Amino acid sequence: MATGGGRAFAWQVFPPMPTCRVYGTVAYQDGHLLVLGGCGRAGLPLDTAETLDMASHTWVALAPLPTARAGAAAVVLGKQVLVVGGVDEGQSPVAAVEAFLADEGRWERRATLPQAAMGVATVERDGMVYALGGMGPDTAPQAQVRVYEPRRDCWLSLPSMPTPCYGASTFLHGNKIYVLGGRQGKLPVTAFEAFDLEARTWTRHPSLPSRRAFAGCAMAEGSVFSLGGLQQPGPHNFYSRPHFVNTVEMFDLEHGSWTKLPRSLRMRDKRADFVVGSLGDHVVAIGGLGNQPCPLGSVEAFSLARRRWEALPTMPTARCSCSSLKAGPRLFAIGGVAQGPSQAVEALCLRDGV
Repeated sequence: MATGGGRAFAWQVFPPMPTCRVYGTVAYQDGHLLVLGGCGRAGLPLDTAETLDMASHTWVALAPLPTARAGAAAVVLGKQVLVVGGVDEGQSPVAAVEAFLADEGRWERRATLPQAAMGVATVERDGMVYALGGMGPDTAPQAQVRVYEPRRDCWLSLPSMPTPCYGASTFLHGNKIYVLGGRQGKLPVTAFEAFDLEARTWTRHPSLPSRRAFAGCAMAEGSVFSLGGLQQPGPHNFYSRPHFVNTVEMFDLEHGSWTKLPRSLRMRDKRADFVVGSLGDHVVAIGGLGNQPCPLGSVEAFSLARRRWEALPTMPTARCSCSSLKAGPRLFAIGGVAQGPSQAVEALCLRDGV
């Protein structure tokens, strides 16, 4: 493990993926890290599937996906990994849904999405898979909400989102699915909405205070954080250009309001398209793009207890556009873009006893 500042954290470097990729779909199942599809050096979606055994640190090639795709969503259902939506080799949204059966090492097709979609957000609750939003073949953002019932292998419609979008961040908290941001075409969405799984109703919460593309979002200790991104000019400001920001906005679920933290509590680096997650009582920001000509390697964490940002050990491989996954005390940064599509697999770890 590489160590440095931020003594509570260290990096663990794993063997590189056999296939370099960006926009890969990742899942963690029974001590195995699965990396599925994505785009390779040629810029086309892959059908390649590989798994890393976390005990032996060895990669094994899996049966290829029946449908080559990039940017799909994945949900673990027991011994199965369900892959939903994405973009195919023709750059068209995908309706196909496929399940990898881990015990048998093979793929099975499942009921397709009612409408082809990329940028679908998925959440699993009690063995059911909720798919929210997306962008269809007509490039219009979708408001549809569907729930997949594995026993019946079917998708059922639920009340639509108030704000259609794709690529939104979703969080499951209690009996509610929170949906934050996303995009409508090239425009970032500021909507923040919650779906009550019991009442099956939507609630609109106050929107994000600022409009930013490629921001990072995380939930920690009853608060939702929206960090950094690419600030968009206002509708009447024709001469302003998008620019990287270090903005920190926090929504308190109990009080139902946003707080834009002062300059003294903004991130140390301006960044967008980065990995974000929570480890312990910290919200972590990793890599991304900033004002430098190459991807950032800097890492920082906001301590919820001390209410300040702290520098953490630098990424072993500076990257943006990583796939990310939290598994126990690890926050993985997988693939992405360095000079080109990357094979790097690295995890920021919370040290034992911290």
